[in-house]
Amino acid sequence: MTPVPTEPRPPQLPADFQGTGRYIVRDLGIDVPFTWQGRDGNSQMIAGGPEHPIWFTNLIYENTLYTLTYKWPNIPLFPPRECSKIPGFFNRQIFNDKLKTSRFVGPEILQGDKGRHVDHWRVGVVGGSTVPGEFFRFPLALGDIYVDQRDPTRWWQVLQFGLQNLFDPELDEWFTMDSFDHRPGQVTLPDRCPPPTS
Repeated sequence: MTPVPTEPRPPQLPADFQGTGRYIVRDLGIDVPFTWQGRDGNSQMIAGGPEHPIWFTNLIYENTLYTLTYKWPNIPLFPPRECSKIPGFFNRQIFNDKLKTSRFVGPEILQGDKGRHVDHWRVGVVGGSTVPGEFFRFPLALGDIYVDQRDPTRWWQVLQFGLQNLFDPELDEWFTMDSFDHRPGQVTLPDRCPPPTS
């Protein structure tokens, strides 16, 4: 008998990591530096910077989800945007639990300098009916995640699509990683963000 192939382990975000890469919004022609770091379960993404056409940070920090956009096309710089603290309790464990519901798309090779062998996963949050059939539903957030075939805690590429990308006309964004190491990174809550949920 031929053994049935087993599905690989789904993506998981490690507690400690450092990664660098590029953040890409194709419809706006944007391709800027990107960092993603984690320490003790907190994590922070930073795309762009003051000298780039976009600059924002997203954080999971002390059981709270934050997003702060400093700069984006057609968003006024003044007055500065407030840091958005997403209501409710959210942490790495909740994120990883959601990732466990990901659907395995298949093994792939990311073309580029490295030719990385990855597993492609799809995860989504959908609003509306959960009953199969002709019922109203809409995507809140969808993601295609590409992780190392030998280590699903090593992330190489992500496509995000959905309402969390409201500033982009196409509602999508890519980030692709050049490096991803399991060393504790630096996570800093910006001064203009309110204190985390207790």
